[in-house]
Amino acid sequence: MWKNINAAPEDSILGLTEAFRKETNPRKVNLGVGVYKDDDGNTPILHCVKAAEAILLQKERSKTYLPISGDPSYAAGVQNLLFGEESEVIASYRAATVHTPGGTGALRVGADLLKKFKPDAKVWVSAPTWANHKGIFGSAGFPLDEYPYYNPVTKKVDFEKMLACLEAIPERDIVLLHACCHNPSGVDLSAEQWQQVAQMSRQKGWTPFLDFAYQGLGQGIVEDRLAIAQFALLREDYFVASSFSKNFGLYNERTGALTLVSPSPEESKVAMSHLKSTVRVCYSNPPAHGGLVVATILNDPALHAQWLGELNGMRERIVGMRAALVDGLAKRGVRGDFSSIKEQRGMFSFSGISDETVAWLRDRKGIYVVGGGRINLAGLSSKNIEYVCDSIAEALK
Repeated sequence: MWKNINAAPEDSILGLTEAFRKETNPRKVNLGVGVYKDDDGNTPILHCVKAAEAILLQKERSKTYLPISGDPSYAAGVQNLLFGEESEVIASYRAATVHTPGGTGALRVGADLLKKFKPDAKVWVSAPTWANHKGIFGSAGFPLDEYPYYNPVTKKVDFEKMLACLEAIPERDIVLLHACCHNPSGVDLSAEQWQQVAQMSRQKGWTPFLDFAYQGLGQGIVEDRLAIAQFALLREDYFVASSFSKNFGLYNERTGALTLVSPSPEESKVAMSHLKSTVRVCYSNPPAHGGLVVATILNDPALHAQWLGELNGMRERIVGMRAALVDGLAKRGVRGDFSSIKEQRGMFSFSGISDETVAWLRDRKGIYVVGGGRINLAGLSSKNIEYVCDSIAEALK
């Protein structure tokens, strides 16, 4: 079957990780794949996760299937994180949530559902965006287009061009938005800008689809859901794909959720029925462990508080690495202004280094960076920051 078929290209990011594993340089540094690492270079299991797993191990009596939509306590916890416990969306039953295999699974379930009811739609993604966005929605059968987002000259959101493009998008189309910690740029919209985007969606009628993979890693759990809240005020239809890979460290448990917000509880019930039918033919039932860990933590006040403390520590470490990189390059007299890295949010940054420099760092120094200069700040540590700054300074001398 495969004799006359060419091999598929490697994933640009996961392929980089595979190359990194084979790297022989003892000082090698992986700043590519979007995985949180602590100062020792490990992806830790959070203490609150270990505690929740101990509770589950003691209480578990069966490995039977979860409901198609997942455990109800998980869905309730997800909605509390997205909207806040006092939210009108929750009180009026306007949200329908299903447990999905990771944030990627949430995006794909949403894409398949939308393809049923918007077969002629186009999906608009930011320029740039996470590379897999195009693969997910393209594989679901959608044509794709881009709206302006990042301006490499100002190193900020090109908001005027973005808004002008959103104004011209037809009512039938779907607009994919990064709710916070934009991947790959690290540059987010302001509160006022989110309000304008939300109002534009109501005025023009296109469907907002928010990818919310990094809640709590930008400014905080409440602060990072600003975009979600702006759309909730409009009482219109919108989608939210959330992930607990980063903020709970549950990477290999593939724990995510897709939430549909509707104008009324009656419409939400209809939405849930179609969510379930979409899930049923895709993976039938979600994996239990990661979702039950999250539900246990969110529903236990002590574990919840412990999680927030650990999450704050992760966020503060990333902020510290941002500052260390910028200050380290300035100390070495590297030409160019890297100060914008301090202002960006989340794990990622457009560093501004060229593809030629990216290749040089990989070949000469064993430092792996995604093409385009996107770096994962969580890959930096007190043990490698001097080496990374020295290497970039040497490359740019």
